[in-house]
Amino acid sequence: MTISIGNDHAGTAYKFAIIKHLEAKGITMINHGTDTDNSVDYADFVHPVANDVENNTSEFGILICGSANGVAMTANKHQKIRAGLCWNKEIVHLIRSHNNANILCIPARFTAIQQVIEMVDVFLNTEFEGGRHQNRIDKIPLSC
Repeated sequence: MTISIGNDHAGTAYKFAIIKHLEAKGITMINHGTDTDNSVDYADFVHPVANDVENNTSEFGILICGSANGVAMTANKHQKIRAGLCWNKEIVHLIRSHNNANILCIPARFTAIQQVIEMVDVFLNTEFEGGRHQNRIDKIPLSC
């Protein structure tokens, strides 16, 4: 499995913890995020992650910023992306099982690193339920 990850300055420590955790499980990581705490623009790191997921370079994406709102809004501009903002495992389970989310957006300023590691594991281990949820997902993309 390959996962793309991106972050702004608020999520650098979280990104490194996630990468260490997932690489220990044999998962290949593509790092599109900043590696410092210097202020950056989150969109510069979101689009490469979303492109990887859209183009099937990565099965999933993970995005981290202070509130996760900016990264979620930016990622969801891509037609094939379903990015969900989560701050606990229960919401993570729902974005995968009901919404078939392919990018997890994490608010670094409102979560702890150990909590985020658990959220990532739930994200990667939860299957999409399909059925009535697929009908709803089919209505998400705009058809202009």
